[in-house]
Amino acid sequence: MTFEEYQKLAGKTAIYPNQGDNFIYPTLGLVGEAGEVAEKIKKVLRDSEGVISEEKKSEIAKEMGDVLWYLSQLSAELGLSLEEVASLNLEKLKMRQERGKLSGSGDNR
Repeated sequence: MTFEEYQKLAGKTAIYPNQGDNFIYPTLGLVGEAGEVAEKIKKVLRDSEGVISEEKKSEIAKEMGDVLWYLSQLSAELGLSLEEVASLNLEKLKMRQERGKLSGSGDNR
């Protein structure tokens, strides 16, 4: 499946207020679901000494899918394709790598 196919199919399941003119709803959903991923990882550290079972991996993958869904919707609300977002990210990382700036902090490295 391509990002384009995913974004098209995911968009068919979107039901929220002012869809098509509401970037706030998917932004809030995105951070909420990212928090759920972090919580599951935290509990693996606490309860399983950092060892991820197949069951936990499956649970985390489902939460990651929710992150992807909200990212897809936020992209759509901003008039961006997921493919465009992914390409821009790889381009940014390549430039940082070429300049030896992959590590460190700040947006403009």
